[in-house]
Amino acid sequence: MSLARTIDRRAFLRGLGGAALALPVLDAMGAEAAANVPRRFCALYTANGMSLPRHEHGIDEWSWFPTAEKDGQFVFGKSTEPLSPFRHQLSFLGGLHHPSGPKADPHVCSDMWLTGAPLHNPKPGTYNSAGIDQVVAQHTKQHCRQPSLVLSIDAGTGFLSRTGTISYSLEGRPIPAENSPRRVFDRLFRSDRSSIQSEREALKKRIKLVDAVAESARDFNRQLGRSDRERMEQYLTSLSEVESRLIASEKWIDIPLKSQDSSHLDLTVTNESEPALYYRNMFDLIALAFDADITRSVTFMLNREDGMGISDTFPIKLGLSQTHHSLSHAGDKDGQLAFAKYDLFLSEQIAGFLSRLSEYRDRDGTVLDNTVVLYGSGASTTHNPRNLPTLVAGGNRLGLRHGQFWKGNDARMSNLYLGILRSLDIPAESFADSTGTLDGSIFRA
Repeated sequence: MSLARTIDRRAFLRGLGGAALALPVLDAMGAEAAANVPRRFCALYTANGMSLPRHEHGIDEWSWFPTAEKDGQFVFGKSTEPLSPFRHQLSFLGGLHHPSGPKADPHVCSDMWLTGAPLHNPKPGTYNSAGIDQVVAQHTKQHCRQPSLVLSIDAGTGFLSRTGTISYSLEGRPIPAENSPRRVFDRLFRSDRSSIQSEREALKKRIKLVDAVAESARDFNRQLGRSDRERMEQYLTSLSEVESRLIASEKWIDIPLKSQDSSHLDLTVTNESEPALYYRNMFDLIALAFDADITRSVTFMLNREDGMGISDTFPIKLGLSQTHHSLSHAGDKDGQLAFAKYDLFLSEQIAGFLSRLSEYRDRDGTVLDNTVVLYGSGASTTHNPRNLPTLVAGGNRLGLRHGQFWKGNDARMSNLYLGILRSLDIPAESFADSTGTLDGSIFRA
């Protein structure tokens, strides 16, 4: 028997003591609610490129890009073999580049990876433009508790050309990243529900404090020299992010958070712990945040450029011969093979993440089905800003066609990003220096 009226999609079930739980999306809530399945974006970045061994070394099977075909399908290389269970949920894309890349210092490739912007931007006080993740956040923030989640192996922003974040605000300023699993968990899930009113009052006080500090900082900023102003701009960007999260928290304070099983997390790990353990916990936190619909836009910088930060030593911790940056410069067979084995380690971590996203379910499929995961680097071989290693996974219910190795001819990364935005139902006419989407690629016509 059908219901006589449509149920409000914000409906709650109330129990003893006034406790309330939000209902799942039901048919009785109407077509609008049913169609409002979360569309998510996650960008994962590794520095220093991927191993693309020289043909004369005879180890083509260790190339990150597929080099062989069988029965009309690409064959996963040894360094990406852990991803093979997801053949029909991912694609490799070759021949991509940012036109501004060859014109810039090769180390700014992480700065511009999600923006495509030149080093010097016409906007006063900025050197970049908006990242695709923040465009996604701008269009999805009304649906979730936090506009975006910005993560990195090293917290903060780093500095120009040696950045510690891949996320840039709509004004082109670097957004500070978080790297502690415990702090990420507390920010996402820990809240004292014993007194909603006192929590609301505390939030309002914090918002007022941030407002006052920001205004004072702007006045102070006008008295500083150029380099100090740049540092203050980063500080103001950080304050703006804090304020956005606080305002979002106030809006959602009365709405119960979806119950999550976090027993598999180890919040004692840090970036100094065993690398696989650290990455697994960070990826599990992202998956939990997506499943609870806390945010729909995430970036995670797995490694930093030019030997910066703690992750440069990860290959050595894994028993390989050199640091990550040194391996990326290796020209001999042994060095390139070791570099490929670190790519193998990273593929194992990405595969674990995709597996976790496949375990969580939305109303019309898995979380992975409704999430576009972008994984890649801002260089191919050493400091080469062309043929950027790029993998896109997920989004099968968002119109993406997978199971292919698409090869462009110096195609623009921004065209890929425009296609991603449209798959997320974001009505973008262009992105950065885009000229359209990638014809004949992973996007359905």
